[in-house]
Amino acid sequence: MTARRAVEPVSPSEPPRAPAGEPSADEEIVAGFTAGDEAGFAAVYRRWGPLVHTLARRSLGDAREAEDVTQAVFLAAWRGRAGFAPERGTLAAWLTGITRRKIADALSARTRRTELGSAARSLPPDTAPESDARPDAVIDRVIIGHELAGLPAPQRRVLGLTFYDDLTQKQIAEVTGWPLGTVKSHARRGLLRLGRCLRDSGTFGRTA
Repeated sequence: MTARRAVEPVSPSEPPRAPAGEPSADEEIVAGFTAGDEAGFAAVYRRWGPLVHTLARRSLGDAREAEDVTQAVFLAAWRGRAGFAPERGTLAAWLTGITRRKIADALSARTRRTELGSAARSLPPDTAPESDARPDAVIDRVIIGHELAGLPAPQRRVLGLTFYDDLTQKQIAEVTGWPLGTVKSHARRGLLRLGRCLRDSGTFGRTA
């Protein structure tokens, strides 16, 4: 009678183990990902996307926010793949760390939206939007004013004169006494910084 060779059971939640000396399926996926292979990235998304989404959904309690966080996690992972060091831990653990940071960002943004909503409701009645305006127009105005106030003074002054006084850059140069090139530089940097802040706060990309 031929002796049967013992077969090591495999957990259904894990991919089958590769024979000794050969890379496992996960190792091949990670290798493609770290090499910058788009197919490898797609495989990583399929393999660990459900894990990331589950963590985000469990922490945020909102399916749409969980989807946004999942996309943000894998975008950050793809852009920062050079920072993944296999000797320090698995890709799953690395992705989990990114997920925790993105969840924290989402919770902070949620708190901030709540605070801005409270600020909008406290505005005097004569600043309320007209009935045909978007319901979140006041919040957008509060957000923009808040972020504008956080810019460096030169950038804030240039953008304030642009948005509120409707001055051209040439007119701003005359009012401030700054060279036109300086005004343009402050405007460009201010707009870039303001745009990043508004995207982080969720003002951009929100549908009516």
